[in-house]
Parts: sequence; C-alpha cells; structure tokens
Amino acid sequence: MRIIAGQCKGRRLETVSVNGIRPTSDRVRESVFNIISSRIAGARALDIFAGTGALGLEALSRGASQATFLDASKDACELIKKNANRCGIQEKCEIICHDISRPFLPEKIKTHPFSIIFMDPPYGTSLFETTLKSGILNELLAQDGIIIAEHSIKEPLPHPITGLDIHDQRKYGKTLISFLAHHL
Repeated sequence: MRIIAGQCKGRRLETVSVNGIRPTSDRVRESVFNIISSRIAGARALDIFAGTGALGLEALSRGASQATFLDASKDACELIKKNANRCGIQEKCEIICHDISRPFLPEKIKTHPFSIIFMDPPYGTSLFETTLKSGILNELLAQDGIIIAEHSIKEPLPHPITGLDIHDQRKYGKTLISFLAHHL
C-alpha cells in the first residue's frame, strides 16, 4: 500500500497484520479522492476506525491542513504513528486511541468541526450502523462537511440517519462508498 498523490506520493505504508485491519485498496482510495478533490485543500480530516491511517494520510498528502486519527486498537495507533513518520507529516497528525462506540468522546476531538470524516469500520460488525445511528458524527461534522463511509455491500445504510442525507454512493466490487452530508 502506498500514498497515491501529493507531497508524499509513492511513500509505502506499513500494513502489518494487526487484528481487524482491512486497509482501503489503492484503487478505491484513488477514486474517492478524485471525487472529493475540490474539498481537500486546507481541510480538517477525521479518520475513524483508522487502521493504517491511509485515508487521513492521503488527505494530508493532498493538502489537508490537519488530520485526527481515531482507533480503539493500540496496535493500530502505533501503526498510524509509524506511517505518519514515514511520510514526514507527523506534525499535522493527532492520533487518539479511543473506542468511538463508548458513550463519550475526548473533549479535544470536539473543539473544532471536521470538514471531511472518513469512516471505515471492520466489515461484519455492528459498528457501521451503530456509529451512524448514534448521531456522534453530526456533532463532529462541519456544516458544509462530508462523511465518506466505506462499508460492505452487505451492510446497507440505516434509514433514516438523523441529520444526514446520502449524496452519492459508489460500488467497487464488494465495497460500497457512501457520501453523506448534513440535510440541506
């Protein structure tokens, strides 16, 4: 796995076998970033269920100003730190080891809304549905922001999602990418 474009283009990311980590493929990542390219410059990104950190690191490489990575696994948090160092952009990264399914979020994550939220929970768990239904992403998303949710085609979006609308969906093999934003 590598960074596809921007200042870190071509940098290889470490993808050790950490329990539950399923990185977004280069092909899917490239397609997503082509779709959201006009939103990246200066963006504040949040990468939840971050795994290797590939989505947030790609955003930083392409011009995002800051990325916060959230993962419950200490191994994943260490992996993200290594990958940020490999890319030389660790000063733009904040890594928080926290389980988003817990009933509270660290205060430092709530201080400023995020313009882009990447969400890529492990497939075949209830994390995708429960995170969207919890409403927590509504609190973290800037008014004109976007959520990019990667999920299995076997895990449809829950309906309704309080405060959010589906703006687009793209299918890549067994993966579905859903683009969500606040109600207009």
